[in-house]
Amino acid sequence: MNSTMRVARLHAINQPMKIEELPVPEPRPTDVLVEVKACNIVPNLPNVLASYSEWFPQLPLPKLPATFGLDSTGVVAAVGSHVTDVAVGDRVYVNPGLSCGSCRACRRNQDQNCDSYTFMGYFSFGVNGQRLYDAYPYGGLGEYLTAPQRNLVKLPDTVSFEGGARFGYLGTGYSALRRAGVGPGSTVFINGISGTLGLGTCLSALAMGATRVFGTGRNTELLGEVRRIAPSRIHVVPATSADLRGWTREHNNGEGVDVVIDALGPEAPADAYLNALETLRRGGIAVNIGGMMEPLQLDMISVMTNQLTILGSAWFSTAEAQDMADLVGTGQLDLSILEHHTFPLEKINEALNDLPARHGGFTNFICVP
Repeated sequence: MNSTMRVARLHAINQPMKIEELPVPEPRPTDVLVEVKACNIVPNLPNVLASYSEWFPQLPLPKLPATFGLDSTGVVAAVGSHVTDVAVGDRVYVNPGLSCGSCRACRRNQDQNCDSYTFMGYFSFGVNGQRLYDAYPYGGLGEYLTAPQRNLVKLPDTVSFEGGARFGYLGTGYSALRRAGVGPGSTVFINGISGTLGLGTCLSALAMGATRVFGTGRNTELLGEVRRIAPSRIHVVPATSADLRGWTREHNNGEGVDVVIDALGPEAPADAYLNALETLRRGGIAVNIGGMMEPLQLDMISVMTNQLTILGSAWFSTAEAQDMADLVGTGQLDLSILEHHTFPLEKINEALNDLPARHGGFTNFICVP
């Protein structure tokens, strides 16, 4: 193994990333060193970084220069002296969610509720995030990264590195469905079903045994492709439909759905979320995973009298990611519909500036360091 590695580092917002040589980090006693084989790329990453302080001032980015890259897969290249059950050569996905490990939430195995929760290679959920950035400074846009052993998900041999690098988007929807209790017999409505988050949520709902999955989207051709994944179980309608409540009940034996997953992005209108809530049955659960920013005017009397549950869900636990990986490994969670577009690390700036037209959630942009 070489003593140095290539990384793409961002030195200033709105500037190109620079390919640099840095020392390969040494794993600490309970850490591992992973040779990165694939890293998922958010298609609008430059716009996200440029607008982040405006969109989410409460979610700090790492101090620059920094190596970004959220969803990474690879091969364990070295292990710390106290690492157990992980060996050199293991194929892994690295859950980028870092927690302090000692607060009340962490002691309850609720890492996502840690006040210091931080995504290596992206952003933090609290003011103490820089401490975790300093401990794990490398995202997936480099040849190597270090991570805690507890953040590793072992990939079955049947799961490609490219498919595993989609786990962030997939796991976000998977965890939301688990929180809402989705299982055999459940009915689910997905706002934005043809997008990256929405399509992954749809695939997970099918794998978890949902009887019917309903969804909206803006592109009717994409909606048709989503429906063809499982035409007897998936029902779709354009997002402009005026009566989602009536439409879902027409296709669901006159009943509302058990669960609504809102996968629309930050710039989606509040009305889209409120319309989706109308599809719920009494006692139904709504989970937001897309981060819509526009303030809502909820009818709390309706929420109360209909016994609705409104949740937010961010990311997933490593245990959930391992369960999901095992579902993919057995074929129950089918990722064969994904279209992988790969490019080398040296082309990161060109790729981000000139990515092919995205085929909705079917497209998977991957950097291969």
